[in-house]
Amino acid sequence: MQIPPTGGYSQGVLMYTVVEIKGHQYKLKAGDLIDVERIEAEEGATVTFDQVLLVAGGAKTLVGAPVLGGAKVTAKVMRQGRTRKILVLKRKPGGSRRKNGHRQCYTGLLITEINDGQGGVTKAEAKAKVAKK
Repeated sequence: MQIPPTGGYSQGVLMYTVVEIKGHQYKLKAGDLIDVERIEAEEGATVTFDQVLLVAGGAKTLVGAPVLGGAKVTAKVMRQGRTRKILVLKRKPGGSRRKNGHRQCYTGLLITEINDGQGGVTKAEAKAKVAKK
């Protein structure tokens, strides 16, 4: 999927970024659908992340120290959910056993725009594929 960038990037070159969201780093491009740790936002809301560590596209690469000033990633909240249940079994000598379960909460995000802070912007196409749960 080629997304035509604007503002300083040659035609047909896809811009990608490395962004930190809730302590985890993700390599993203416009149009990606990702699952991250739960973010307190309603479905359909727009969220912006300014902890951009790297922006690259074509011959132009910007690296932050530690983050890029003015760079931001905009995403739309597609869904809120929980992963499948995992079982945690603990055993100790003497016959004692314990069984617990855990389900992690997550937020599904659609990356709509990447802004490098220097005039370069890549936007996602209007149509987006929605991943099955």
